[in-house]
Amino acid sequence: MTTTIPMLPCGSIDETTEFYLTLGFERTVHQMRPNPYIVLARDDWQLHFFGLDGFDPEQNYSTCLVIVDDTGALWKEFAAGMRAAHGKVLVSGYPRMTRPRKRGNTGNRAGFSLTDPSGNVLRFFPNDEDDTKAKAPESRLGRTLVKAVILGDSKGDVPQAIKILDATLAKAGDEAPPTELVEALVYRTELALREGDGTRAAELLDRIGAIELSEQERAVVQEALASAADLARQLADDGDLG
Repeated sequence: MTTTIPMLPCGSIDETTEFYLTLGFERTVHQMRPNPYIVLARDDWQLHFFGLDGFDPEQNYSTCLVIVDDTGALWKEFAAGMRAAHGKVLVSGYPRMTRPRKRGNTGNRAGFSLTDPSGNVLRFFPNDEDDTKAKAPESRLGRTLVKAVILGDSKGDVPQAIKILDATLAKAGDEAPPTELVEALVYRTELALREGDGTRAAELLDRIGAIELSEQERAVVQEALASAADLARQLADDGDLG
């Protein structure tokens, strides 16, 4: 049996430990000398961290891929931990987490990413490709959202994701089914907060709140609406944005 374990940098092993404990990890090793080092474990996998004084999260490009059985269930556990510790799911700054979304460039897998306080990015994907044929978006906006998620989440090109979403929202947003409009606006709000644009985020949240949804439509987008509520709480806490 061969095992590969990532060793990731961090500015503070104590801050890193506290963050991962809220997500359900257990600290199994804590070392200060000769070098700061911790091991955090969850189920049958581990993360190792070494401390570096003055480490800047903005300059961190460390990442690792974590393959799990069910990204949706894991995300919900992480989200519950964040809400218990912070009252919301963090979507901007350090730490933060994206929401699971299926991506055409990953075999239709629903993946998400977790960025820790030191800027390390853990990318979570399920073991198997989803061979269930995804429902094709009904609108131009829905198709643009698929592309925007690849740009914003897979490639990290938030400005370009914003550009194509804004263009389509302006030209064809009102033509989209309410469910696709909600999904697009929630993602656009998340992008606004990632960029520190609180004014735009507030406008988008107001627009989401004004959309009339049937009970069936509300059930379809219940996770997106829960994310919108998290985004609203984050905006309230970051009231100086914009």
